[in-house]
Amino acid sequence: MDTKLIQQYGEEILSYRLRTARQKKRMQYKDFEKQLLKINREERKLVIKQRNIEWVPLVPPFQRGWKRFFVLREDVARSKQAEFFENILRKINTQDWSHRRDFKIRKRRKGRKKYIVKEQQLLRPYDFEFPRMNFSEAERQLFHEVFYYEKGGKRIVKRYVFSEPWRFVLRVRPNMITRVQKRDAKIESRLKEIKNYLERNKLREKLYKLLHGRNIQWQCISSKHEYKEKYAYKNKALGEVSHLINEENKSHGTATMEKIEWTTDTAAPGT
Repeated sequence: MDTKLIQQYGEEILSYRLRTARQKKRMQYKDFEKQLLKINREERKLVIKQRNIEWVPLVPPFQRGWKRFFVLREDVARSKQAEFFENILRKINTQDWSHRRDFKIRKRRKGRKKYIVKEQQLLRPYDFEFPRMNFSEAERQLFHEVFYYEKGGKRIVKRYVFSEPWRFVLRVRPNMITRVQKRDAKIESRLKEIKNYLERNKLREKLYKLLHGRNIQWQCISSKHEYKEKYAYKNKALGEVSHLINEENKSHGTATMEKIEWTTDTAAPGT
């Protein structure tokens, strides 16, 4: 309460609970933030409803590109252990998609654009994922540990790699679209309105700050500039143990899964 009002009308005016101009302004900001959070809750509910709309069969189906996945090699499929390796493949199989049947991608090498076959590997579960995949003791014997750097060289991670990948081969099949999800015009219209309102008034950053306590986008950008100075000692420690990781990989007869590269975001050892 303003002291001038107390001097003018006495202490009895305190019983009316009148707000000052500063308090009124603060209440306006709080009310706006509550409305913004309400819009965010509505958007999340609409997204969930849109995802749960039922799917209907598409008649006639049509082809959209090609899909590629692993299958048992012919001689392995005819062997007595076919069921054993089929169970392993069911857990570590991966699937890729391409608009080209040969799965070639364009890359620039020495100033020239060349088409090379896109690489595809079996699933390499992390150390915290491997126990959850319910492998038997006999199946676990066919996996070995491999250590490598994550992109950026920030930490060392451990993965489990299948020791006999030659038992599986890639197979390419047409990617057929056999069903389609229904559309709700009201949900799509309302989501478009919310998106336009937030982006037109540039309220996404403010919403991120209300939800997470900071601006995530700005935090990601600023952390790149602070990493070199703040975590330089970590890079040196990782550089000292790099030869140990490579020796351990060679002991299993495998090459390093990813090359150790020091990007522009990190400082190379000794710099």
